[in-house]
Amino acid sequence: MTTESAGTSTAGNAEGATAGSGDDDQLLVLTAVLLTPAQFPSVLGDDYPEVCAGLGLEPYEEGYGLVLGQDGLGARWTVVTDDVSLVACAVAAWDCGVEYDLSPDEGSVVEALPGWPLALAVAAPGVPAPHDPEPEAGGPAVLRPPDAARWGPAQRRLGADEIALRWAAWREQVEDGVTFVAPGAQPHAGVRRALAEARGYVTDPPPPGRVRSSFAAGEARTLRVDGPGWSMVARTDDIAFVLLDEQPGEILPVGRGPELPGLLRALEALAVRPA
Repeated sequence: MTTESAGTSTAGNAEGATAGSGDDDQLLVLTAVLLTPAQFPSVLGDDYPEVCAGLGLEPYEEGYGLVLGQDGLGARWTVVTDDVSLVACAVAAWDCGVEYDLSPDEGSVVEALPGWPLALAVAAPGVPAPHDPEPEAGGPAVLRPPDAARWGPAQRRLGADEIALRWAAWREQVEDGVTFVAPGAQPHAGVRRALAEARGYVTDPPPPGRVRSSFAAGEARTLRVDGPGWSMVARTDDIAFVLLDEQPGEILPVGRGPELPGLLRALEALAVRPA
C-alpha cells in the first residue's frame, strides 16, 4: 500500500466505515485521532516526542492526524496526515454524532504505516476481518497497540486519562480535608518522587506534552502531568491524584496543603493547551 493510494480514503466515522469497491489500495476509514503536543493518545507515551518516535515520525510542532482504517483486503493501515485541522473537524463532528467525510488530500499524506497503534473494536463491513498486512522488505514495522491488559506505563496512563475524563466521580470518593500525609506518618516515597520531578519541570521544562492543560468547570483547568513511572491528574482549584508504575491499580490523592496550589499554578503556566 503506497502513501499516495492510502490518501484516497473513503468517508468513515468513529462507529464504522463505508464499504468501497474492495480495491486493496482504498482505505476504509474507521476512526482518527490527533497527534499534537497538546493532544495525543496517552497510552502511546509520556510525551509528544516519545509518541512520535514510536511511530517513526519527526516531532513536527504543528502535529499530525492519524487516520485508522482497512484496505479492501481487510488489512489494517494507519495514514498519517499533516492536515491537522481536517482531522480535528472530523473528530469533533463524530463526537457530536454528525457524519463527516474524512478524506485527506494526497498532498497532505505524510506516511502510510502498516497496522494500528491503538486497539479498535470496530471493523469495516464488506471486507475480511482486520488483520496485519504482510511486512514489506525494508519498510516500517507493523504497528501494534501497547499491552494495556496488565499494569505498566500504558495502563497507568490510561488510568490517569480516566480520572481526567470523570473527575467528579473520582473526586467525590475523597474527603474534602484530605492531606498529603496524616500527622506523624511518612509521605509515600513514590508520590514524593513524582511531586519532586514535577517541581523540576518548572525550572527545567520537559519535552512537549509532558504537561498538558485542558478545560475544567469554572475558571479552573485540568492538568495532566507525566514522568518516568508516574502520572498526575489535578485540577488547578482542587487536589491531585498520582498513579505509579510501582503501585499497580492504586490511585493516591494529594491534598491542597501549603505547596500544591503553587506547584499547580507553575505547571499550568508552562503547560501546552489544545488550539
